[in-house]
Amino acid sequence: MQMIFYMALSFTIFCVAILLMAPILLKHSPETQRVMDVVSSKRLEERKVIGDDQVQEKVLRIAHALRAKLGFSENPKLKERFLTAGLRGSGISDAFFAAQFLTPLAGAVAGSFIPDNTLFWVFALGVVGYMAPDFWLTWKTGKRKKKIQRSMPDAIDLLVICVDAGLGLDQALLRVGSELSISHTEIAQEFAQVNLAQRAGQPRLEAWKMLADRTKIEEFVQFVSMLNQTDKFGTPVAKALNRFSEELRTRRRQLAEEAAAKTKIKIIFPLVLCIFPCIFIVLLAPAILSIAQGLKGMGN
Repeated sequence: MQMIFYMALSFTIFCVAILLMAPILLKHSPETQRVMDVVSSKRLEERKVIGDDQVQEKVLRIAHALRAKLGFSENPKLKERFLTAGLRGSGISDAFFAAQFLTPLAGAVAGSFIPDNTLFWVFALGVVGYMAPDFWLTWKTGKRKKKIQRSMPDAIDLLVICVDAGLGLDQALLRVGSELSISHTEIAQEFAQVNLAQRAGQPRLEAWKMLADRTKIEEFVQFVSMLNQTDKFGTPVAKALNRFSEELRTRRRQLAEEAAAKTKIKIIFPLVLCIFPCIFIVLLAPAILSIAQGLKGMGN
């Protein structure tokens, strides 16, 4: 067991040394550095980072360089999952790679301190550490999708009010995004992305379709289909939005009724496993004790 501990400790020290030496080992050649100095921006408004931000950027830079040296390219499906979870930025992939690299190492080191069956715990905690970032990303994605689904009826109702007031769909989208920026941050961010895509020259239907693909929410898919039919058949947008809002409210009420109906079945298991045994003990225990004492008296 001590040998396994020393091996894990040596491997940890080796990995830490590699991470510390990575900036030196992965340093650009003089020719590459001269080219980088020529093309690098020297604008006065360039952001200066200090303290924790500087350390975080160094860690992400090391992770990016290490991933490039190891040949791990960015996974398109993983990038889609980042967008679905609301994680945007150039360093998200590097941070996720660093987490997948460091958490198994931390789990293996933690498992080496367990005296009983050390090898099993080192392997088990290492596997759990490797899978932990993926589980966290799945949890964050599901949580964000639920928040967006809950805020959809309110957002559509505000869109209906703005369109009825005379605003166009794009202007109404901006207004609704600003109104929901505090109460429903997630859907406001998605509306802002749609607005930026349209400003960049993307057609409206394509921008909304990208929103549906990015969030993977059925309500947005139906909304894109509704907009497509509106443009194709010339239906007024306000009328289509009113009908879509009513459908959302009806579906939300049906889901609530369905959840309420399921509680009758779900409550059976706690009743049978937790409540009924206690009731039987309270009701039958005195009778069983009296019968046992009576049988004991007859035997004597």
